[in-house]
Amino acid sequence: MHPMLNTAIRAARQSGRIILMHYGRLDRLEVTAKGRNDFVSQADTEAEEAALEILTTAYPEHGVLAEESGRREGGDYTWVIDPLDGTTNFLHGFPQFSVSIAVLHGQTIEHGVVYDPLRNELFTSSRGQGAQLNERRIRVSSISRLEQCLLGTGFPFRELDKFDRWMKTFRKLTMKTSGVRRAGSAALDLAYVATGRLDGFWEFGLQPWDCAAGALLIREAGGLVADMEGGQDFLESGNVAAGNARIFDELLKTLAP
Repeated sequence: MHPMLNTAIRAARQSGRIILMHYGRLDRLEVTAKGRNDFVSQADTEAEEAALEILTTAYPEHGVLAEESGRREGGDYTWVIDPLDGTTNFLHGFPQFSVSIAVLHGQTIEHGVVYDPLRNELFTSSRGQGAQLNERRIRVSSISRLEQCLLGTGFPFRELDKFDRWMKTFRKLTMKTSGVRRAGSAALDLAYVATGRLDGFWEFGLQPWDCAAGALLIREAGGLVADMEGGQDFLESGNVAAGNARIFDELLKTLAP
């Protein structure tokens, strides 16, 4: 295992321990609103601080892009961190949230970890080395027809101007597939595509920390990830489409503006 991936795993597990500690006493959490439908809790900030302590101690020369503390410039490598993806779920006791940590070398995603602390499911990947769930190799699904697919998605809750576009795609894909699920943690949705629990995924307006680790998981599990036009600008645009190679082209055609 690459030392950076091993460090990311240690950081994700430590963040997960803090999240679970707070999950048992949600009524005592300090919560503030960052914006419309966007919250930050004491669990988010403490989980991020714990992850950063591990990562910056091991790699003090690297840059950081973290959801709560923002960007810190560094060298050629950048750690992209979401300490609690699915905060609204977490605050309501809804059991679908995760920790997401990725390492970028320039604009290339080199390593990724998505950790579900409730189920103790650890999704890991390094570029060119495949993807694993709890150290067992995973692959995307083999479904070849869009009408047989189960897709994941998320509402563009930060940018409601994208909501009309999302509604059009939701209508199209609901009619073309066997089902659509909106669980509330994009990082975990992408990990589920990598392991075949979902056949595809799309969402508008994501942040790099929402999707960097999950995108690498899908690629290393044999799937495809792009922006809505089929390019590779999804970390910048936040518009992400993903799926297994057999249904990906049809998914993109359905999502085309």
